Amino acid sequence: MTKIKEVEIFELGETEKKSSTPWSSTILISKITTDDGIVGYGEAPTTLMTLPVLEQMKEISRIIKNRDPTDINKIFADVYKHCFYMPISMETVSAFSSFEIALMDIFGKMYGIPIYKMLGGKLRDKIKIYANGWYGDCVSPNDFIKKARQINKLGITAIKFDPFADAYDNIDNKHVKHAESVVKGIREEFRDMDLLIEFHGRFSSNSAIRAATPLLKFNPLFMEEPVHPDQFEGLMRFRNRVETQIALGERVLNKNSFTKYFINDLVDVAQPDITNCGGILEGKRIADLANTFGVEIAFHNAFGPIQAAATINLDYSIPNFLVQESFDNSWPEWKRKLLKSGYVIEDGYYKLTRGNGLGIKINERILEEYKISGMEVFNSKEPTWTIGGTFKGINSRGNRKI
Repeated sequence: MTKIKEVEIFELGETEKKSSTPWSSTILISKITTDDGIVGYGEAPTTLMTLPVLEQMKEISRIIKNRDPTDINKIFADVYKHCFYMPISMETVSAFSSFEIALMDIFGKMYGIPIYKMLGGKLRDKIKIYANGWYGDCVSPNDFIKKARQINKLGITAIKFDPFADAYDNIDNKHVKHAESVVKGIREEFRDMDLLIEFHGRFSSNSAIRAATPLLKFNPLFMEEPVHPDQFEGLMRFRNRVETQIALGERVLNKNSFTKYFINDLVDVAQPDITNCGGILEGKRIADLANTFGVEIAFHNAFGPIQAAATINLDYSIPNFLVQESFDNSWPEWKRKLLKSGYVIEDGYYKLTRGNGLGIKINERILEEYKISGMEVFNSKEPTWTIGGTFKGINSRGNRKI
């Protein structure tokens, strides 16, 4: 019987911590090797919790060593049993998710099939993407329009962006008008582009309602995380007052936690992240549950290319796929070079290249050259969830303050 022989964990980043977004300056990679030499890779998110996730990965590695790598459900049950805060701990679920993705990679390689075949096969041959991360240093409407033109030239016809500058919790009239001018400028420039408005879960419900209402006339595809994620009743108020499609889910850690959003009709587009919801199999369960309620899926996919390859495998196989987030064009160069092969972007669509398991080939040189240790960059003036250079004060004309 094949067994897990070795578990390795890599923290990667740049020494100077340069990044398009503060929270993506590091990534955590898991590498699992079996006793007959099969290797699987996974990825965990960081988001100002690099070392806590890393420590949880070390703890969980003690549970999975010497196990049959295909006993994924049993391994999950044992992790759930031993890790007391598993259902509600982002660090623990993220750590397990990384290993689950690596185990699925091994499973596919053992039996000579890609993961999407393990999930029932393809329902589509290409995956429409929306670009995120593209608007670094954008504040004024012209800033956004200029960079949106660059993305559109790549054949991408859907973009997500946060137009709210440095507004947080509450929003004043100046910031409401500024956000309106940004979205209006992009809509007038790109009549047929899908616009996805990112709120980043930053507002109270009243402020979210004030911020969202003027944007409805620009026909956004959805508004993402309009209220603080712990204000469930506030989300209900927003739902009752604003007629838009609501997207959320990157901070919802399993299918059980998603259930209350589905039952209460508070989400139109679910956005589970397979690196922090339990992995590929739990991502599939969430998609199946969402489909029962008529909810579409747009998986959160912000961290690295292993996550992207795993997510694309899921996108191929689920019936309620809507659109897929992509940060690929905004990553630092080292992150783009982590995979030698796995997937491509052509005319605004993801396509997997050929291969079993995840279908990826890792550039081992990157694993060695970009090893770092410690926490990711911290900037007291710029929250880690923002796109770099956008959390800026604005003047009366909608430009950044000097």
